[in-house]
Amino acid sequence: MNSTTSTSKVNFDPLKDEKNGRIREVGSQAVWSLSSCKPGFGVEQLRDNCYDTYWQSDGPQPHLVNIQFRKKTTIEYISIYADYKLDESYTPSRLSIRTGNHFHDLQEVELMELNEPNGWVVIKLNSRAFLVQIAILTNHQNGRDTHIRQIKIHSSVNHNPAMIIDAPFDFTTTTLKQHATIR
Repeated sequence: MNSTTSTSKVNFDPLKDEKNGRIREVGSQAVWSLSSCKPGFGVEQLRDNCYDTYWQSDGPQPHLVNIQFRKKTTIEYISIYADYKLDESYTPSRLSIRTGNHFHDLQEVELMELNEPNGWVVIKLNSRAFLVQIAILTNHQNGRDTHIRQIKIHSSVNHNPAMIIDAPFDFTTTTLKQHATIR
């Protein structure tokens, strides 16, 4: 388990880096669920690429965001957009990132203390998992419910160097075309 005592300022805008082709957002390949939410402040707002909307929990802590993939997925970064200036006591101050194959084998891989975050909080994970859980353990000023404005899950863009580009032969049948690249 890694532990970070405060948010380090990172020059990282996931939306910009996605457009540049350096990383890809894989959250759309997952099923998202929340421990609770106020009506109209759920997964859709958490994933809509708009900093003006947010997820708002509605219940006791910890508040959970569960991200389940259909296949084991490499996760390099989790990026969370939080804005202390707008959300004050609704802003997370302590989070736990957990990964595993299912809910019964989750392991904490990162524990973070956030100090009045304003923008993207980027968590380097380098993990492979079917399930990622983000647990908001406490909020600033002992707030009860939480606001998170966006969450992105990133993998590297893999350029496959083993791909055969100038093959001396042409694969023409369906059976042979299946073997045109090395996985």
